[in-house]
Amino acid sequence: MEATASGRGRAYQAGRDQTVNETVLAFHLPPLPPSAMQIIEGDIPQQPRAFQERADLLERLHERVVGRGAAVVDAVTGTPGVGKSLLAASYAWACQQAGWPVIAWLAAETEDQIITGLAALARRLDLAAPQEDAHTSAVRAREWLSATRQPVLLVFDNAAQVEQVRRWCPATGSARILITTRNRAFHALYEAVDVGVFTPGQAGAFLHQRTGRTTPGADQVAAELGWLPLAVGQAGAYIARRRLTYPAYLTLLRDYPLRQYLPHTADGYPDGAAQAILLSIDQAEQAIPAARDLLELLAVLSETGVPQAILYGTTDPDPAGTEDIDQVLADLADTSLISFSEDGTTVLMHRLTSRVLRERARHIPTGDGGSGDHAGASRLSHIFDGAVDLLHRFNAHIPDGAATWVVRPAVDMLVEQTTALHTLVTTLGDPPERLLSLYIWCGEYLKDMDDLLRAIPLLKQIVAERVRVLGGDDPDTLTSRNNLAYAYKSVGDLGRAIPLYEQNLADRERVLGGDHPSTLTSRNNLAGAYESVGDLGRAIPLYEQTLADRVRVLGGDHSDTLTSRNNLAYAYESAGDLGRAIPLYEQNLADQERVLGGDHPHTLTSRNNLAGAYESVGDLGRAIPLYEQTLADRMRVLGGDHSDTLTSRNNLAYAYRAAGDLGGAIPLYEQTLADFERVLGGDHPSTLTSRNNLAYAYQAAGDLGRAIPLYEQTLADFERVLGGDHPSTLTSRNNLAHAYQAAGDLGRAIPLYEQNLADRARVLGGDHPDTLTSRNNLAYAYRAAGDLGRAIPLLEQTLADCERILGTDHPTTRTVRSNMLAARQEADADPA
Repeated sequence: MEATASGRGRAYQAGRDQTVNETVLAFHLPPLPPSAMQIIEGDIPQQPRAFQERADLLERLHERVVGRGAAVVDAVTGTPGVGKSLLAASYAWACQQAGWPVIAWLAAETEDQIITGLAALARRLDLAAPQEDAHTSAVRAREWLSATRQPVLLVFDNAAQVEQVRRWCPATGSARILITTRNRAFHALYEAVDVGVFTPGQAGAFLHQRTGRTTPGADQVAAELGWLPLAVGQAGAYIARRRLTYPAYLTLLRDYPLRQYLPHTADGYPDGAAQAILLSIDQAEQAIPAARDLLELLAVLSETGVPQAILYGTTDPDPAGTEDIDQVLADLADTSLISFSEDGTTVLMHRLTSRVLRERARHIPTGDGGSGDHAGASRLSHIFDGAVDLLHRFNAHIPDGAATWVVRPAVDMLVEQTTALHTLVTTLGDPPERLLSLYIWCGEYLKDMDDLLRAIPLLKQIVAERVRVLGGDDPDTLTSRNNLAYAYKSVGDLGRAIPLYEQNLADRERVLGGDHPSTLTSRNNLAGAYESVGDLGRAIPLYEQTLADRVRVLGGDHSDTLTSRNNLAYAYESAGDLGRAIPLYEQNLADQERVLGGDHPHTLTSRNNLAGAYESVGDLGRAIPLYEQTLADRMRVLGGDHSDTLTSRNNLAYAYRAAGDLGGAIPLYEQTLADFERVLGGDHPSTLTSRNNLAYAYQAAGDLGRAIPLYEQTLADFERVLGGDHPSTLTSRNNLAHAYQAAGDLGRAIPLYEQNLADRARVLGGDHPDTLTSRNNLAYAYRAAGDLGRAIPLLEQTLADCERILGTDHPTTRTVRSNMLAARQEADADPA
């Protein structure tokens, strides 16, 4: 029987080897009693200075939202520029005025934006653990939305893909959900509210309000603009700022040389809309110093909005140093070329305005207003360079490593803006190296935060671009491939990780040579991947070779050498060779204390691992004090929520259980499981292992009523998360079979044992210690069922294999020998 302790964590070197005006609405929501705090999450657009209420649409929208059951979803659709987002924002403002406790506005053009937005909502609701990935936090938010009975508004703005939105819509609950989209495929699932252009009356009323002019001509201007709300808004702002008459504006509009700057009007917008925008841009650039650079910068960053912190180029701006930018932004907002989110922290620009600015820049030579220009390039390339420079300045304020957790919102900002810029640049050709380096930093930050589901797509793209631009043999390409393999391994996808590691090792040996430190890192990482799938026959020789080479090349005290020695000792322990594992652990701990100091995380890992080895040979007198010391040190050095601290608490509980101290073990296991679920999420492999261990402690205490359901849940989760062949899944299946047997249910236990033995022999090989354990357990179950005819031959075979592989004195060998002798005695005593 085995209950796995959660990774007696080795100091594993992998991955990071790179350099690198108030309006009364037409409907009324019932006001709610004031709550302690109203949560407004996301970049809801501010109400503009002049606002056309669209009362008919709001009323239709409200009827649909309140007229159906839980989790109402409405797709607000329409052609570009008709004001879909502003209609949804109008509803959000009404909900806010009525006192709804939660209003969330999610950018939804990509699934990553949806996940990031929901994760931010989870943090605002105090649902998210400090160190969990965005996907886990987003799931928590969705589950909360599915369960809440409070009035909640959730808006998916500018949604693109039906399945992406459907995956993240709460299926139950009382949330009211709006989706703004141009994709009419949403109509197949959700009731639509089509949004059209202004009526002539609405357009005229808007222009009169925005300009303060009720003289004739507003109708003609609106008609020239196709009554498109976006264009009418631009016209109103322009007329107001220039104090023009409607006929004068109409003349300017018709005379504007549109084709000089925009050869092809984009995305179905009428020519008048683009002309109105370009007129406004020209006037703003003439009247507002620095307007051109800022407008063009906004045009190449994220269309979902640009946080002001990005424009300031720092995560901690000094208000005295941002006055100039703030003044330009305020002046531009007065032109209606930009707007702000409701909380004023994010700058918004309509997609058509961005598109017009980019198209204009594409047709202007760089020398027209640029600096540091080069012949033959368009101004657009100059704008891209400026955006990359800005993001690098912002990135310089983000710490890497463990400190990244503290600035997670800044990482989300950088990822969003870098991704948007990268997407634009790659439509024109290969991205410049400085942009690619930003993308690499984004991937590294997500890895630092264990946000691997978001990191992996970035890392895959980086590898592809490195191969295309630099070639497959460039050291930076090899580093990027190593990092992708590490991310796959970390999420348990060893089927993808191992081939990448194998390819990378072969390429590094060929390109860099066998003794290059990066080659030695690749060899160590491949050995670790082999060990993760239980292939110790390939892992151990690779670890031994790597350790010998690192001692020779780097010296015995180099941190990489100490890592190799720890990893080899762990592999020996995994193979049951504790005679070689323990002296290696002892030497390594002494060396790390001398070289790195007693509080270094690698030293703490070594101490934990040595305690685990002592425990494996039954020396709990030395194991438990070492575990207790390590837990106390990790709490002091790393904090109570660090994954290594949680691992230490799990391992100490395991040792208490092994010593028969269930009164000390069970509360520690329960606390650890709760903390793992809070910090890492319910599906993290360490959380599943912790649940397995708690089930085993319940079983040891004779509480099978709590143990068996926990085992069943854990096995189902392991199969779903890691797959049926993962070693942890096989251990979980073995443990459930053992619990069924302890409950006397051999009808369920034996088939599970048989399946597990077959799977372990196929996946791990017949000589793997876990396979030998499975064979012993199946034989023991046969014996319990009175089937000595099958039990004894199986025990004889298992004993011979244990003696050959593990040695005669190994604990598993002794257990099998005892079981075989007992089975033979039963057979001899049987009169039959």
